[in-house]
Amino acid sequence: MSRRSERDAHSSSSACLCACVNILPGMISHYWWQGVLERGEETVMIIKTRSSLTGPVSTAVKEMHSYATPAILVVPIESVDRDYLDWLMAETAPAAKA
Repeated sequence: MSRRSERDAHSSSSACLCACVNILPGMISHYWWQGVLERGEETVMIIKTRSSLTGPVSTAVKEMHSYATPAILVVPIESVDRDYLDWLMAETAPAAKA
């Protein structure tokens, strides 16, 4: 697992920008970069936050990330367990009020 990913996850969580970060090491990516097909070993981070904090989370990821263009995707939730959503909202409330 990437220590950098863990450090970044801890930083985002400490700032209450997210309730949870899942770190999935060992992903292999094939992608086009500057006209060349590349292959890279990457770590996926799933950052769980509220929609109002996607801007600050995106900014934080870009500031910490080593890539010029990190993949930042916002996925709307169609359905979620109510208790889990309540927990997520409570844990991110301090950053949302800031």
